[in-house]
Amino acid sequence: MATANMNENSARVQAEELRTKLNKWADEYYTYDAPSVEDSEYDAVYQQLVYLETQYPAIITPDSPTQKVGDHTLPGFSKVPHDIPMLSLGDVFSEQELADFVDRLTKSDNVNFEYNCELKIDGLAISLRYEQGKLVQGSTRGNGQIGEDITENLKTIKSIPRKLTRPINIEVRGECYMPKSSFVSLNEQRQRDGQTPFANPRNAAAGSLRQLDSKETAKRKLSTFMYNVADYDDLLTDTQSGLLEELKELGFNTNPSSQVAHSMAEIDAYIDEYQEKRDSLEYGIDGIVIKVNSLPTQRKLGATVKVPRWAIAYKFPPEEAQTVVRDIEWTVGRTGVVTPTAVMDPVTLAGTTVARASLHNPDYLNEKGIRIGDTVELHKAGDIIPEISKYIPEKRPADSVAYEIPTQCPSCGSELVHLDDEVALRCINPKCPAQLAEGLTHFASRNAMNIDGLGPKIIAQLFQKQLVDDVSGLYTLSVQDLLTLDKFGEKSATNLISAIENSRENSLERLLFGLGIRHVGAKAARLIAQKFKDIDEIIKASAPDIAEIDTMGMIIADSVVTYFSMPESVELIDRLKSVGVNMTYLGETTEEIEGSDSFFNGKKVVLTGKLQATTRGDATDWLEKHGASVTSSVSKNTDLVVVGADPGSKYDKAVKLDITIWDEQQFVSEMNKENQ
Repeated sequence: MATANMNENSARVQAEELRTKLNKWADEYYTYDAPSVEDSEYDAVYQQLVYLETQYPAIITPDSPTQKVGDHTLPGFSKVPHDIPMLSLGDVFSEQELADFVDRLTKSDNVNFEYNCELKIDGLAISLRYEQGKLVQGSTRGNGQIGEDITENLKTIKSIPRKLTRPINIEVRGECYMPKSSFVSLNEQRQRDGQTPFANPRNAAAGSLRQLDSKETAKRKLSTFMYNVADYDDLLTDTQSGLLEELKELGFNTNPSSQVAHSMAEIDAYIDEYQEKRDSLEYGIDGIVIKVNSLPTQRKLGATVKVPRWAIAYKFPPEEAQTVVRDIEWTVGRTGVVTPTAVMDPVTLAGTTVARASLHNPDYLNEKGIRIGDTVELHKAGDIIPEISKYIPEKRPADSVAYEIPTQCPSCGSELVHLDDEVALRCINPKCPAQLAEGLTHFASRNAMNIDGLGPKIIAQLFQKQLVDDVSGLYTLSVQDLLTLDKFGEKSATNLISAIENSRENSLERLLFGLGIRHVGAKAARLIAQKFKDIDEIIKASAPDIAEIDTMGMIIADSVVTYFSMPESVELIDRLKSVGVNMTYLGETTEEIEGSDSFFNGKKVVLTGKLQATTRGDATDWLEKHGASVTSSVSKNTDLVVVGADPGSKYDKAVKLDITIWDEQQFVSEMNKENQ
């Protein structure tokens, strides 16, 4: 920060150092979606630069971060010029700074403005252009002047309408975000696959939108909130609050939490309300946006080269806590990835008690420089996942020693390796007990072999007593074997043996998914089984043969071929054959489904509410086997909504869109009719 002794030359030198640092961080954040510092640290350094440039205007350079809008553009995408620039927002970090902003506006026009308060969604800014009500182009903000054409990726997002309710020409702007539940699932999958987890939902959303393959984007379950237009002349409203209502009527998702405020007291109350609610929201927010509500006044106030004068973002202060790392544990996952976890003194953070935080992989651990005994700052990434920001050097014990990354598997002692330039460490011993236990848990899960009653605790006992050493061993268990386990009586043992016996007759796709082949989910397993019909045909198939299946691609195809090229995999299949596990596809083939006269063939179906006569998973399996596409959200393209108890908003939306609605009794009746 500048002092009384600083002159213009020293300010110029310090400013250049700050710009270099900020540009590096911005590149990591915007271009590579992999930030190395927290937002609060970036903001603090940015404010130092703002202060220096305010004190010494002559040192401002055209390429200074204070003169540019955030994002960069990436190679691989066509460039889209923004005829009307997409600006970023100015930030304030205290309610006093916010009050000063309101005072300046009031004095500039000598009038008390009406304001629209909106949540600051932690996502990626996007623009959608419509001609005659039809979506023709979607793009990122980029540098504010030029963005990236990501039209095909945006078309995979269900909340973005392809056609509006009115045939107007309009450019709509807003935020694309990843719901918290999708963020958690994505990071869990990335860790299982040995990939670096995303730092927060914003970077996950950005990384998803910048996939060169739109099929990959579609898997990420992104959503949007739209909140602005490039030009409002063709709209029927003249207020920001009315604009949000009109966007909703046109078919866009708008955030329902906006609120008109007439005073600083009402703005403060809104901030307090959502600072308290932020942890319970299904999407990440990092502050509040306050906008002058009158659109003509917005136009009159105009903008600087970077930010509008009629809006400001109030950034929430970061919630952090300090604690001490007592141990670093390494766990082995189903695919052999070995993951470090910090075990810490319990602290309360964002309303929950936290005592563990993932350290992701060895590179992350080395980069943070964390040691056992360190005092660390802890926060929740995206308000969800506990994460260590940094250690506190001045609190490091005098006898501290650098932490050594293990070279041997904590479960079986085998040497750990890096595969295919992964950052993750892996144990590649096919007999590793931890991997076998995790794999067996997956094998027995509902979407795989569906062995009811066989959970992780029972599996741990089976391994401990050496009753099984791989999934084929399940089929040699007896009631007497199970009676040796803790808390097992005659009835529970008989029920589990019965569930294991029933699983022998499962269709091939359940077995294929249960094997735990990398990248092969339940849907991919079903499509492969439909195509090849028999496990031996899958084993013989080439990668191009598998990649021919619609939606499959070479990543999945290569993974399947690699799995079955290993002698251990073929030996496991032989053992499963020898104990009578079915190896053929029992459902209808793709050709039979496409030619089926089933009522459900080709229909888009949504299941909502609590089903009584069947489970959601079983209903989904049955529908897909009869040619239906089961989706999670209701849209104008939905053909049928099946409603159980307590259906909620999906039922309301189906009524509003006049979509056919069945209760569970009608659905089960149709199922029974088609099963005859």
